[in-house]
Amino acid sequence: MVIGMGLLDLNLHNKLPEKFRADFPALSNSVYLDSAATALKPQTMIDTTVEYYAHNTATAQRSLHQDALKVTTAISEARQSVAKFIHSQSSHQIVWTRGTTESINIIAQSYARPLLQADDEIIVSELEHHSNLLPWLIVAKQTGAKVIKWTADVNELSSLLSPKTKIVSITQMSNVTGFCPDLVKISQLVHQHNAILVVDGAQGVVHQPIDVEKLDIDFYAFSAHKLYGPTGLGVLYGKQHLLEQMDVWQGGGKMLKNTTFSDFEVEDLPYKFEAGTQNIAGILGFKATLDWLKKWDEAQLNCYITQLANYAESKLSELNHIQFYSVKNSPIISFNMHNIHHNDIAILLSEQNIAIRTGGLCAKPLMDKLGCHGVIRISIMPYNNQQDIDSFVTALKNAIEVLT
Repeated sequence: MVIGMGLLDLNLHNKLPEKFRADFPALSNSVYLDSAATALKPQTMIDTTVEYYAHNTATAQRSLHQDALKVTTAISEARQSVAKFIHSQSSHQIVWTRGTTESINIIAQSYARPLLQADDEIIVSELEHHSNLLPWLIVAKQTGAKVIKWTADVNELSSLLSPKTKIVSITQMSNVTGFCPDLVKISQLVHQHNAILVVDGAQGVVHQPIDVEKLDIDFYAFSAHKLYGPTGLGVLYGKQHLLEQMDVWQGGGKMLKNTTFSDFEVEDLPYKFEAGTQNIAGILGFKATLDWLKKWDEAQLNCYITQLANYAESKLSELNHIQFYSVKNSPIISFNMHNIHHNDIAILLSEQNIAIRTGGLCAKPLMDKLGCHGVIRISIMPYNNQQDIDSFVTALKNAIEVLT
């Protein structure tokens, strides 16, 4: 609910969000409204990463000196933290990757490619980021399978599912519209047809609690950097029996038990998918981030974000010739100004120290459906405040005046 044009009607406004905001040093640089691309980093994550590089740069699961053993233990604890965060029964179902993109590519190549045959079907929603479309197009070309377009409407899914359906892949939250599909109903339908459900949690994990066990999700992927964590680190969750049957993704150090010049024996889960030296600093930094997140009341923060987003939309709605593409009550607001190119807006806002995202947002098929070549997107986090929105709207009005 938005109260006129004054301060947001939230007791939290001067308390919890301002305390939250104080943990982010980068906020002094600009008005940052591009968090759907990557979130800013709390001081605790920065400190933990620096601490590793400055005082203990040992590797994990290799050496036996004390520093290395400490790092090995810390990575194990981080894996357990992630398992608890998404409600996985076992940390052995958590695989470290480089990000959501690599996680979905692993599913496509290690699980789907050996399974799929000609004319099998992979249902993919038209909401998807390229990271949850391209891997399926690639594996379809490799196997002769077909990618079936789906609007993300649950009722339509019922008509698309068939004995040919092997995989259904869907975002938890669209990075363009902010729409959140009904994962409960989707999961039920998918499993009634003996198919596998893959969920891209890159956006959704930031704003919604996730319980992979309760939702009966077969594979779930997300990136640390959108959840206040480091870049170059992702998570792949998979049901244990599915991960066990999958081929390895890469070969290298520490993903095997034994090897000769004729064959090799892979390690147990999750290590068989983690060849080579991991992003140790990133993993430790992400563990610190997850610990830090426990300090905050997630429901209160989400309530604050919703009210702030509604305030932003109300201010934008006062502008002439604006077209919205995003759903209501979403931390993601996408729009265009009639007869003004989105990138021109971005350049002029940047000159006023406002950070937003414009363009196709790595979702070209969705842009085609929306009938545009790109959009203007702002994305809101609890570290934003009303002053950020007001500064953005003022800068936008300045840009429109210059361009018209």
